[in-house]
This record gives sequence, structure tokens and C-alpha cells, in this order.
Amino acid sequence: MKNLILLSCACGMFLISIRIQAQQVSASDTLNDKQLKDKVLGEIQVTFDKRTKSMDSTVTSLDAKVDALNKSILETKDTKEKADKLVLRVQALEDRQKAVDQNDLYIFQANYQSAIVNLVSMEREIKPLILFNSTKTFFDLLGQASNPMNYPGYKEFYGQFNKYMENNRAEESTLGVASNVLGSFGSETQAVPVTGPMTYALFSGMSSYMASIGNKHKELREQSEKMLILTMKVSQFDYDQGLIENEWASIEAELDNLQKLYAADLAQDLGTLKIDPKDFSAGFSKESDAESRYQYLTSMRQAAAEVAASEKEKNPKDWKQKIYYQMMDVQSLKLRFGQITFRISENIARYETLFDKYKTDPQVGPEIISLQSKLNDLRDTFDKAFDPLDYISSTTKMYKVS
Repeated sequence: MKNLILLSCACGMFLISIRIQAQQVSASDTLNDKQLKDKVLGEIQVTFDKRTKSMDSTVTSLDAKVDALNKSILETKDTKEKADKLVLRVQALEDRQKAVDQNDLYIFQANYQSAIVNLVSMEREIKPLILFNSTKTFFDLLGQASNPMNYPGYKEFYGQFNKYMENNRAEESTLGVASNVLGSFGSETQAVPVTGPMTYALFSGMSSYMASIGNKHKELREQSEKMLILTMKVSQFDYDQGLIENEWASIEAELDNLQKLYAADLAQDLGTLKIDPKDFSAGFSKESDAESRYQYLTSMRQAAAEVAASEKEKNPKDWKQKIYYQMMDVQSLKLRFGQITFRISENIARYETLFDKYKTDPQVGPEIISLQSKLNDLRDTFDKAFDPLDYISSTTKMYKVS
């Protein structure tokens, strides 16, 4: 139950974050985070396409020039004229190689820019998901469905059962143990421990209580039998949904690890770009104005291009190596993030299977059915914010090849 409360608080914060962002975009008619990222990535693509088109034209022109010179050299008889044309051919081949090398730089600049934009854009995606487990309302209701005290007639039954234990605990040791164990959970209006080691004491005490009623009080016995069966069903339901909750804990641990990796990658790339972390935080992370964030992201993109060009100039032989590994780190980070969102999507779907198992039950079913609309809200909220398959697919295609 304690984990359930913590998860509820976390989920409420996640939903609030998502909804506030949506409201801000609607109110100011500005770009949201995904649109901002896509806009800058689109500009990188446009610039790259223009440069590539120009470079292709240059290479094609030089290839034609070399072909023409080759033909002319073969046909020329004059030695001096042939030598002059050979010089022109060598110059054309050198110019062609320079164009190819320049295009290689353009590809690497575009890829590094893409890495930087994708990396810094992940910050607002990861943080809300660390808080993600579900919506507060959904988990509140899920907790209620796991507590037999919330079902009709159970409080009355449990009150009588409690009195029976108190009155007979001295004569029967099993009841004494059960009374002590259940008493540690507080008053009879609070949650009943329907899962875990303590359930043995609960069911043992209930069995003894049922045996004490006898056949004279038929109505009381039938009602008590119904409540005992209800306790068993709720116990199984709580166990089943606990398996799903365990997966949330695993997902949260993975997200926590992912944020640590993100922080390390961000620090490394900011260092490469010579950007002060405080400046980045003020100019991008904590900046609420979309236009200002766009301008800052554009400046980071330009800095990335300059770093690639500078590396090539300083170290023509191995200039790609340092930036390449940073690019691979970003891609790996995004892929893992996409896989986590896929796990979240799958875990939400597990609630559908859980509900199908219980929703037709005459005792538990009505409580489960009341949860369906909240589960639908949870699914819709997640689907609007994240598309795991698209995220994974776009990650594998985020870099251009030469």
C-alpha cells in the first residue's frame, strides 16, 4: 500500500506536467517541445540538402571535365599541349576530392547537430517519465478495489469478526495471533492485509469464526461466507496487480539510471561545445518562452557545426573520432528511452488483461468496471505524449550516411 501511495503521487505530478505544457502551448500559440525539436531538425535537413545538392552538382561538373580532358589528352599529339591538359586534369581531380571531403564534413556536421538537438530535447521527456507510473485518480481507485473494506457489507462483517477474536483469543491461540497481527494495522475501518505472510493469520481467524457460527444463524453464516469469498477474491486481485506494480518499480529504476547517463552525456557535450551548464540551464532548460528556446537551440546547433569543422582542421586524419563516440552515446540513450516507453505502454496494457479477469465477477466486477474509464484516460494521456515504436524507429534513422 505504501508503494501504491508513492506511485500515485508520482503519477499525479507526471500528468500535471503534461497538461500544463499542453495548456501553455494552447494559450500562447507557440511551439511545444516536440514541435520545437522537429523544427530545428528540419532546418538542419534543409541546409544539408542544399549543400549536398550544390556539392553533387560540383562533383558532376568536375567528373565531366575530367572525362573531357581524358578524351582530349588521348587525341592530342602535341607534347606541350598534352602536358598542360594533364595539369588541368590533376587540378580537376584535386578539386573533386576537395568537394568530396567537404561533403563528408557537411554530413558529419549535420549528424552532430542532430545529436545535440536530440540530446538536449530529451531532458523534458525523461524528467516527466521518472515520475510516471499512472494517474493519481487511477491508482487511488485501484487501491480501493484492493481493499475489501470498500465493498458493501464488509465493515459490518469485519466488526463482528474482530469482536469474536477479542472474545475468544484467550481460549484459542490461533485467534490470539490473528488478533495481534491484524490489530497492528489499526482500526477496523482501515485496509485489511489481503496479501503477504499475514494473510495466513487472517484466513485462519476467519475460518475459526465461520465454524463458530453454526447452522442456527443461517443468514449470518451465508453473509459471512460471502465476505470470506470476497476476501479471497480481493486477495488474488491484489496479488495480480502487485505483479504489475513490480514492473513499475523496475521501469522507475531504469529511468533513474537513464537520467544519470543523460546527465553524463549532456555534461560531456556541453564541454565539447564550450557551453557553461548554468548558461544552458537558464537559456534552455528553465526558459519558458518557446522563441527564446528556439534561438538557444539554433545557437547550439551552429556551435556543433563549428566544432566539427574545427576538429577537421586541427586533426585532418582522425577528426571524426571524438565526435563520433558522442553521437553514438546519444543514439544509444534515445534507443533505451524508446524501449522504456515501450515497456510502459506494455505495462498499461497489462491492466486491460487484469480487468478482463475480474470485471464479470458479481462481487468484485462493479469496482473493476468503475476503473475502466480511468485506465482509458491513462492510456490516452500516454499515447498522446509518446509513441514508442515511432521513437525507436526515428532513433535508428537519426543519422545520415555518406
